[in-house]
Amino acid sequence: MSDKLEIQGKIEGILFAIGESLAIKDIAEALGEKESLIKEVIDDMKTFYATKERGIQIVTLEDRVQLRTKDDYYDDLIKIATTPKKNVLTDSVLETLAIVAYKQPVTRIDIEKIRGVNSDFGINKLLEYGLIKELGRLDAPGRPLLFGTSEQFLRVFNVDSIEDLPQISSDLIEDFKAQAESELNYKVEV
Repeated sequence: MSDKLEIQGKIEGILFAIGESLAIKDIAEALGEKESLIKEVIDDMKTFYATKERGIQIVTLEDRVQLRTKDDYYDDLIKIATTPKKNVLTDSVLETLAIVAYKQPVTRIDIEKIRGVNSDFGINKLLEYGLIKELGRLDAPGRPLLFGTSEQFLRVFNVDSIEDLPQISSDLIEDFKAQAESELNYKVEV
């Protein structure tokens, strides 16, 4: 039989990591302890958290138990939890987004050919932020994923459709080509 404090720590860790209610019998089984001992330890934990100025509590819901924020602190929690996260687009992620926006539908390999570097990070960040989405698969060997912009992209950049994106002037395109060629020549000479 394990020490009660050790069992308490294990239960606390499990409940914290899971975040949802768990059946007491499942906890007992996972820890290899009797259900009656687990109930006793949980009761001790409830008393401990109730008597201390703690931000969490143990609640039992029928034959289940959960670790959660005390009701007294709910308003403070909501202030933090509802604060929107500010996603920052680095230059490389922004470059990847521009390629997707102007070349869509586009594959990862097409993006990497244009950028000249691996673009996994940028694509994954853009998917995470909801700015791009998977449009399907290209009918080619390996069936690579196709990416395009999402509704969230239109909202964030305040455009009604991708047709409303600013057009790149032909002079600017020629400048970009010349710059790319000089960079390519520089890499070859070095």
